[in-house]
Amino acid sequence: MRPQKSAELAKRMEALGIHEEDLLEKFILGSGSGGQKINKTSSCVYLKHLPTGIEIKCQRERSRELNRYYARKELCERIEEQVLQKKSARQQQIEKIRRQKRRRSRRSKEKMLADKKQHSTVKTLRQTPHD
Repeated sequence: MRPQKSAELAKRMEALGIHEEDLLEKFILGSGSGGQKINKTSSCVYLKHLPTGIEIKCQRERSRELNRYYARKELCERIEEQVLQKKSARQQQIEKIRRQKRRRSRRSKEKMLADKKQHSTVKTLRQTPHD
């Protein structure tokens, strides 16, 4: 990991008022695929921000240092959501998928079917006449 990234994260944490003293950090055994290695090393990072009570578990990478970085980054995102009432990119993506999966209203469905019917009549008029 580059030092610029960690310095940038430290600035972001400072701007949000997150101090290292307020964080409870534990390293726990990972789980999932990876065989013996994942079961032996404590690379999963558990982070708890004591003032807000936000808990984060991060096991994205095999490296403990990278997981510490990603856990702090996710903590910053969650606190921004809470404090600034700003929706994160992840939250926006979830809502977008939810809207896409939502059932159409009866009126919009009828309109869509009418448009399809109109299009099919136009296409049939394009065909050459059969003898």
